Amino acid sequence: MTKILSLKGITVKFPGVTALANLDMDIRKGEVHVLIGENGAGKSSLIKVLCGIYTHQEGTMEFEGREYRPKSPHDAIQAGIRVVHQELNLLPYLSIAENIYFERLPRKNGFVDFKKLYKDTEELLKIVGLDASPKTKVELLGVAKMQLIEIAKALSTDSKVLLLDEPTASLTNTDIELLFKTIRRLKKNGITIIYISHRLKELFEIGDRITVLKNGEKVGDKLIGDVDIPRLVQMMVGKSMAEEFLFREDVKVGEELLRVVDLKRRDSKYTNSFNVKRGEIVGVSGLVGSGRTENMRAIFGADKKESGEIYLEGNKLRIRSPKDAVKAGISLITEDRKSQGLVLEMPCKVNMTLTDPKKISTRGFLQKHKEDIMAQQLVDDLAVKTPNLNQLVRNFSGGNQQKVVIAKWLFCGGKVCIFDEPTRGIDVGAKYEIYQLMWKLAEEGQGLIMISSDMPELLGLCHRILVFSDGEIVGEVQRKDFDQEEILKLAFTNYVNG
Repeated sequence: MTKILSLKGITVKFPGVTALANLDMDIRKGEVHVLIGENGAGKSSLIKVLCGIYTHQEGTMEFEGREYRPKSPHDAIQAGIRVVHQELNLLPYLSIAENIYFERLPRKNGFVDFKKLYKDTEELLKIVGLDASPKTKVELLGVAKMQLIEIAKALSTDSKVLLLDEPTASLTNTDIELLFKTIRRLKKNGITIIYISHRLKELFEIGDRITVLKNGEKVGDKLIGDVDIPRLVQMMVGKSMAEEFLFREDVKVGEELLRVVDLKRRDSKYTNSFNVKRGEIVGVSGLVGSGRTENMRAIFGADKKESGEIYLEGNKLRIRSPKDAVKAGISLITEDRKSQGLVLEMPCKVNMTLTDPKKISTRGFLQKHKEDIMAQQLVDDLAVKTPNLNQLVRNFSGGNQQKVVIAKWLFCGGKVCIFDEPTRGIDVGAKYEIYQLMWKLAEEGQGLIMISSDMPELLGLCHRILVFSDGEIVGEVQRKDFDQEEILKLAFTNYVNG
């Protein structure tokens, strides 16, 4: 294959941070080139350089044999390079055709030429393998089909290189196969794909070559057939992780800490009861929509409960809001850290200390030196990667954002911590660090509840697993009885029998 894109010595620096360091990389025409690395490894910075959002200070780029230095996303699109972001950017109330050509609607005699619009859209939909009418409103489609529309939109500008950023993050296995069929079809048409993902197993199904980044540098470039997952993990994190989850037999499980009795949500016909002990990690499994998150949010006071009782250390709690839960010693690390767990436009130190402002205040006045000392201690303890305490958390990688969310709950102290999908969207190295933090809390006597869609994660970390099906806890599986197939059967119980 001939080279379509070549990078030599690309360096991008910000105050206190080197995002990319002397990066060399070649992309070949018509290949799927996979880009992996921990959060903060430089993947996002590289994407932004290629699509004209960042300008590199050192090095050169060539695209189709000519110098390439885009000053804006428009320059990149004009050249033939376009990114399809993880967050879909479609207008739900408009048609597929209108979304694809929104900024370039064809016109005839001053009016939109719908005949040409629909004809051009049909041709693009054939290329991406989407069987749908161009007139269909986007709101009627699933996430996978929306993803294909985003790809069609990119192809409408004669793109030669597509950058797919975590394209399978929100897709089911069936949806992923649909996407992969489209990618294979694009390869046959000579389109080059740069594919970014944390899901290592899927890379071997769709990739041709893999480049591994670490701390802004390239640590390896391999053909897909010349590497395996253990080797990739070692390249990314710099150490072997043969036992990724490292279940801690030495952490002692103590007396009952939390008891939930006959909890009933307003939108459910079931009541649920369970408990959590000191030093215990209790997993929560179930299909999406099974009520896992909703029941835990009801305990935290974020969702209303119709009835039921909650006891902490034997004392009955009256939780009417998250404020009551936090005061009692219950914390919730939400599934959506960006919109529910962080204030993205505020500095790292503010996010870490906002759960208990009294600790950093004297007579009602904020003491900045106290804030700095306590925030710095959390940064050190949790190994948060930041140039300084005033860095806005919106600039952090996913893994470091998650650490900041955990830090804010450590700051206010607590007895029970609910983790909702704590490792979603973060790399394998950051996952390992989150697991270690969870074990540290367990070792200190906290009780942990972990909601996860990652079955190996639950099987690897938890003492026991509660299985939800259509809003009801239908089973409790002890560690000695863990069996992935049996847990999955339980998860379908109420959908089959109801």
